[in-house]
Amino acid sequence: MREAKPQQTATMEGASAELESRSQYLSSLIQRAKVKAGEDDRQKAKQQEEQEKGPGGRNRRDNGSEETHGVRVRASDMPLALQKRAFQCAREALASMPKLDNKQLALALKKEFDSSFGPAWHCIVGRSFGSYVTHTLGGFLYFSIDKIYILLFRTAVKPLGH
Repeated sequence: MREAKPQQTATMEGASAELESRSQYLSSLIQRAKVKAGEDDRQKAKQQEEQEKGPGGRNRRDNGSEETHGVRVRASDMPLALQKRAFQCAREALASMPKLDNKQLALALKKEFDSSFGPAWHCIVGRSFGSYVTHTLGGFLYFSIDKIYILLFRTAVKPLGH
């Protein structure tokens, strides 16, 4: 078995310390961003809910149908207004596709949420997938429409200030 040279060991220790330092820095940025993103998302959701309501505080939709028809929420850390927006966007995208295209559906949701609620939204669409993600506070939704599963989440990554 080969032993590491003293110079290599010192270099590896230095690199390890640098990685740990960057990791701690990113963690602190993510924590701060979670708090701010949560406040921003709640504010936008409240504004959107107010816009959706007509006179007398009633929902403008008068067709009487349940808005979440065919949708099943599997897990969520997202304001209700944003959830409804995701369901609506997914249904519209699916209706416009002659044949299901997972990538196109994911792209449509990502673009809609990036343009409406700011950057760093990610979307995964499929019939069977596993995931383990880190998301900002109030920025996670896992739902299904029929047998199509959709994971929509937001991350907050900011560049290092070197």
